[in-house]
Amino acid sequence: MDLPQVVGRNVHRLRTAAGISLADLASAGGISKTTLHGIEQGQGNPTLSTLWALATALQVSLGELLEEPAATVEVVRAGDGRPRVEGDAVSARLLHRIRLRGTVEVYDIAIAEGTQHSDAHLSGVEECLVLTRGRVTTGPADSPTDLAEGDSIRFDAARPHLYRGRAGHNRAVLLMVHPDN
Repeated sequence: MDLPQVVGRNVHRLRTAAGISLADLASAGGISKTTLHGIEQGQGNPTLSTLWALATALQVSLGELLEEPAATVEVVRAGDGRPRVEGDAVSARLLHRIRLRGTVEVYDIAIAEGTQHSDAHLSGVEECLVLTRGRVTTGPADSPTDLAEGDSIRFDAARPHLYRGRAGHNRAVLLMVHPDN
């Protein structure tokens, strides 16, 4: 991992998402605009105090600057070797981990043959679908994924997305994750 590149991409992404100019973030972080530009280009090696100042100015945790953002689409196939635990009567297989502060809505859905386009939801909303029967194509409209029974997908629903039934009878469990605002 090239930490200066990761930090630079994260600072730029978070600054842009917040609608803050380079000059305003530099001022709020107590650094020069030239230094901030270098950080965003991945050319700097900012000190811990500089990173804390930027995180505070962006109103994010320090980890948001240090880690690569989570994948926007995560597909788990029915046969994937995901972590599994066994009990006397229950067997559980981990499909997805979703960090959460907000509300989760759980739906039992049927997906007919045909296509339904969904507009982008509010920023931060994620969808996680576990296909329990049939075949569907779903996910971001610009890169949908084909799923078979037992497969699952998690994606950023703040982008246009779609659902397309590929078999006569398609059912799934849909979790919609809404962050606290």
